[in-house]
Amino acid sequence: MKKGYFLFAIFMLSMLSGCLDLVENPKATLTPGTYFKTPEELEGVIAAMYRALAPDDAWGFAGGFTSYFGSDDLATHPGSNKIDFRDFDRLQGSAGNANMEGQWRGPWRSIYQANAIISAIDKVEFTSDSQKNNVVGQAYFIRALSYYYLTRTFGDLPIVTESIDVDDRPDRQPMKEVYTVILDDLQKAESYLPDSWPGQPGKATKYAAKALLADVYLNMAGYPLKETSNYSLAATKAKEVIQSGKYSLVADYGDVFKTNNNSEAIFALQYNTAGGLPRRGTGQFCVPDDETSIKGQNGWHDFCTEVNFFRNAPKCKRTDETFLTVIKKKQADDTFQLLAWDDPKTNTQHPYYKKFRYGVAAPGTTMGDGLKETDTEILEMNPSTDKTLDLIRYPMVLLNYAEASAMASGAPTADGYDAINLVRQRAGLKDLTSGLSQIAFRDSVVHERAYECAGEFGVRWFDIVRLELLPQIISERVVGEYEKAQYWENVLNPTYTSGEQLKTRYLAPIPQTEMERNPNWKQNPGY
Repeated sequence: MKKGYFLFAIFMLSMLSGCLDLVENPKATLTPGTYFKTPEELEGVIAAMYRALAPDDAWGFAGGFTSYFGSDDLATHPGSNKIDFRDFDRLQGSAGNANMEGQWRGPWRSIYQANAIISAIDKVEFTSDSQKNNVVGQAYFIRALSYYYLTRTFGDLPIVTESIDVDDRPDRQPMKEVYTVILDDLQKAESYLPDSWPGQPGKATKYAAKALLADVYLNMAGYPLKETSNYSLAATKAKEVIQSGKYSLVADYGDVFKTNNNSEAIFALQYNTAGGLPRRGTGQFCVPDDETSIKGQNGWHDFCTEVNFFRNAPKCKRTDETFLTVIKKKQADDTFQLLAWDDPKTNTQHPYYKKFRYGVAAPGTTMGDGLKETDTEILEMNPSTDKTLDLIRYPMVLLNYAEASAMASGAPTADGYDAINLVRQRAGLKDLTSGLSQIAFRDSVVHERAYECAGEFGVRWFDIVRLELLPQIISERVVGEYEKAQYWENVLNPTYTSGEQLKTRYLAPIPQTEMERNPNWKQNPGY
């Protein structure tokens, strides 16, 4: 092994397991120029940049979406050890929430890695400009993706785009300036990245950059920036992805969540349990604690869905493949009793997520590496799967285009109808009613996205934020389901169901550990 690559490997281990400060200590690590000189050596830091988003203490565990539990597509156990999720579900999250730290930690680690690549790229000897651009384009994409999730979750952020001294404590900058960095990075990524990486799933492509740009523009058009001119830009970028012809909907909705890197996967984090990187937000994590396998493994019930979100779901095949409504309760004689989700004999009377239950299914079966079952019994369940975390799927692009084109044009477009109807047809629904007004069409798209992407990494929550839907969401919750545990005692206080106080829930608090490291920062309002 080359000395430079060996030193780089040591550096990477320290980055992934050591200090979690916002600012890495450059005095304790090597400079980028000392740990890679060739494209082959650079591959290690590129892999680490992607991997930094993926582990348990970032986005690989259910804790990676802790602050998004205020959404109506997510709920958790009203008791048990789920207090970190439960606090945000009640809109009562705090800066000291331990699970939330993964939402901060993972993206910053990836930003460090991206900065190292961008800073050292001119020191590496490439065989061509295109080879160099393909590498640095990935760094720009991941830095943009990381900042995008951070700013939507936490608001104003320090902008760190190069190495800084360990003693520096950069101020948080306005969200608008963070978006400027995101857009600049994505435009570079779009220009530099290839159309595809044959045989290398998981790497960012030109069309991943276009799809993410469309989503960024759509979010900028809503709360809090409300830059409505960006609707047109969102529609343009989404249409470029659609017109590329590179993506198509998987025929069966349920198969999307039992396969990796399928025809609608535009960008996904990769997992490999055997390689020490399991996905641990599927399988056993979303199995109700009513269920026990023949081997004695019990469901962990980290997350499920709210009752009214399920009740409002359209009657279609997609809904059947999304939600678990029949619970298999093991009896003393090792047989299983089949119970409806709302049967009083169940622990919480909630529907659950079927689509996240299996992990990656064996070909021709519904039994995956997460949960293995038949129609009448549960054979085995595991918390670790190899299922990719799909952050950008093709139906998201179709729905973004449908909404953005209508909002940019003042009325729904024919192409916009075509886009949403593709999603509805795959779901088993009739085409959307023609002749809708601009707002009625937009609301229909938002409703469609809620169920197409139910339970998926913040998708519903970010719609709730940009369209300021929390008052509506709270009013539609079923209070009676939680009375036994006084689950909604605080949220029912009028100060948290209307007015400016409720707006403070749209951002998560900056983790307390970061506030202590940066005493000049001011905590987000309401925390």
